Amino acid sequence: MIERIRERLLRSASLKEEMVKETADLIARIAELIIQVIRTEGKVLLCGNGGSAADCQHFAGEMVGRFRLERKGIPVIALSTDTSVLTAISNDYGFETVFARQVEALGRPGDLLIAFSTSGSSPNVLRAVETARKIGMSTVGFTGGEGGKLKDLVDVPLIVPAEGSPLIQEGHLTAYHIVCELVEEQISRW
Repeated sequence: MIERIRERLLRSASLKEEMVKETADLIARIAELIIQVIRTEGKVLLCGNGGSAADCQHFAGEMVGRFRLERKGIPVIALSTDTSVLTAISNDYGFETVFARQVEALGRPGDLLIAFSTSGSSPNVLRAVETARKIGMSTVGFTGGEGGKLKDLVDVPLIVPAEGSPLIQEGHLTAYHIVCELVEEQISRW
């Protein structure tokens, strides 16, 4: 077990070193997009499935509540949290539309959709991005590996250079924690 633990920790550390080279500028762009949306009194919507849904909730919690600094709450909504809405949409329209329908209802031009999909190929996430683009929202994709279809649909694709959901999600967590820190530092000065 100890050897497996060491291997796993070293792989995670190696991933972060790769992310320094490949994603630092993208993380900054995402923070800048969020800051711009907040300045124009817009909101951020988040969507994803499974562990990515949990990441959406975590990200929203850090932004609506606080990350490290006392500041005004930031309007961020995880679209995976309302079970009545999720089940009604899935039952009436199909699971592929579960996020797109919410984007249609809540999104406005100038808002931002951040879509999480470790494979970049989740049909309901891709539909949400397509809907957001039709509305005139900016779009960000958190994905991994080769980026799947998501990388070509979004304005800013953050592709974690790893294979397999666990490592990709570790990269996503690190990236959005940095985004929270950067956004919070700016917002706390307003």
